[in-house]
Amino acid sequence: MNREETKNAKKERKKQTNPKSKIQNPKLDDWLDIGKIVAAQGLAGELRVYPNTDFPERFEVAGKRWLLRPGETEPQPVELLAGRYVEGKNVYVIKLAGVDDRNQAEDLRDSKLMVPASDRPELAEDEFYVPDLLGLEVFLQASGELLGKVVDIIPAGHDLLEVELDPEFAPNKKHKKVLIPFVEAIAPVVDLQAGRIEVTPPPGLLEIND
Repeated sequence: MNREETKNAKKERKKQTNPKSKIQNPKLDDWLDIGKIVAAQGLAGELRVYPNTDFPERFEVAGKRWLLRPGETEPQPVELLAGRYVEGKNVYVIKLAGVDDRNQAEDLRDSKLMVPASDRPELAEDEFYVPDLLGLEVFLQASGELLGKVVDIIPAGHDLLEVELDPEFAPNKKHKKVLIPFVEAIAPVVDLQAGRIEVTPPPGLLEIND
């Protein structure tokens, strides 16, 4: 994406506990979920990982990571030895220390790869992390009217802000959410400190989502 025209939303979500689970561990909020192990790769212990991050170095640069096995509540340290991206598959193939055959790899299926929440790569001035955008209030810049709040970021050609409309703004709308392109021309102001985004939607954009 052209950084002169586009505000990028970088994906790395905090690990959240399941409210329906009998085991609650708020300490998991201190971790970022960067990927899920979905399968073994070959016979030498390699692993296929579906990424939950926009930073390829999480899988391609050797070093310390953490592994959260299914049913466990505390990640355990592991050593990433190597990794590579598989074109067209949207997966990485990685090698972890101590995982040397297919059986050991299969035992790690559905495990999550984690990093501490404090370990976030530095972003460019016009880039933002998804968790930092969620919950921000969205205002119409021209009128100052509250449009709603950001509930999700949808990756597309340009990232889209999914905005839950404020009841006072849309009492009669059939759909209670709208999608707003997260580009400089339409979202010129993003103030994380103030917890607000100001948008200038072109004519018809809000009506399209009726």
